[in-house]
Amino acid sequence: MSLLTYILDKEGVPVQEPDIFVWGRWFEETKDRIIQQDTIKTATGDVLVSTVFLGIDYSFLRGGKPVLFETMIFESNIKALHEYQERYRTREQAIKGHSRAVSLVKSMELEVPSKEPLND
Repeated sequence: MSLLTYILDKEGVPVQEPDIFVWGRWFEETKDRIIQQDTIKTATGDVLVSTVFLGIDYSFLRGGKPVLFETMIFESNIKALHEYQERYRTREQAIKGHSRAVSLVKSMELEVPSKEPLND
């Protein structure tokens, strides 16, 4: 079984790249594979939500469209978020999934409160 490798074209659309050397060079040189990243300040420290283009089809030939995008949550001391991961078939799904992951972190009510002056 060979890996199905992809790169993003100039419009950000995944296209299959069968030449592993072309794929590797693109993957090394581009920053386009980062779709979105957000750092959320929480009471237990910073949490990074990262959504990226994987460049490899993670459906592993199970049929349907290739699975090429992933969202993960890093640096979380919140057990419910430890090893959080979602994968997607399209950029649109990945962007929506990223927003869900950010909302999930924020919903844990562990965000650092803003320091507003007290009104006496």
